[in-house]
Amino acid sequence: MAQSRAERRYLLLHKPYGVLCDFDVAGGRPTLADFVSVPGLHVAGRLDLDSEGLVLLTGDGGLVHLLSHPRYAHSKTYLVQVEGVPPETALAALRSGVMVKGRLTAPAQVERLPCAPDLPPRPVPVREHPTLPSAWLCLVLTEGKKRQVRHMTAAVGHPTLRLVRVGLGPLHLGDLQPGEWRELHSEEVTTLQAELSWKPRPRRVGM
Repeated sequence: MAQSRAERRYLLLHKPYGVLCDFDVAGGRPTLADFVSVPGLHVAGRLDLDSEGLVLLTGDGGLVHLLSHPRYAHSKTYLVQVEGVPPETALAALRSGVMVKGRLTAPAQVERLPCAPDLPPRPVPVREHPTLPSAWLCLVLTEGKKRQVRHMTAAVGHPTLRLVRVGLGPLHLGDLQPGEWRELHSEEVTTLQAELSWKPRPRRVGM
C-alpha cells in the first residue's frame, strides 16, 4: 500500500519552553500547532511542558512507536542545568543507574561540561538559588520514561533547572531556534530507519 503524504514526511522541530507537546488545543496553552501547520503528524518522543529542544514529527506511526516506546534502546541526548555542582560520586551513580519510583534506571552516559552551552535564552529565566551555584551536564539515555532526567538528577541530590534535548538517535538539533523546524534530509531518514532495525533492549527488573 502506498504511503500517505504525511507518512512520508519527517520534520525536526525545536520545541520551545512552555509549549505543550501536542497538536490539540488545550485550555489556551500554546501547542505544536502554533508552530507547525502540516496535517497528519504525530510526535515521536515527547517532551514535557518545561523541557525544550528536539522533537521529531511524522505521520509514520511505526516509527513513532519505535522511537517512543521505552523498550527500545535508542539514545536521547540532553543538556541539563542542575542545582549545585555534582561531585564525581553523583555522576558515577547516574552512569550505573539510580532508583526512580522503585525501579533501577538503565546506565546513562554523563559528563559535566566545563561551561554553560551556547543555547538560546529561555523566555522565563531559570530560578537559581541565590547562594548555590549550578552546573551543566551532557546526559545520554537509552530509555525514555516520563520526566526521567528530572527524576534521575533529583535522585542524586541535584534537581534539574533547565532541560534541552539536542539529540534523538542519529538526529541532532543543530542551529534550529525555538519554534523553528525543518524537513529531514533523505540521508537522515535512511540513517534513522537503519537505526530503528536495532533489537529492543531486554527488560530490566527493578531491585
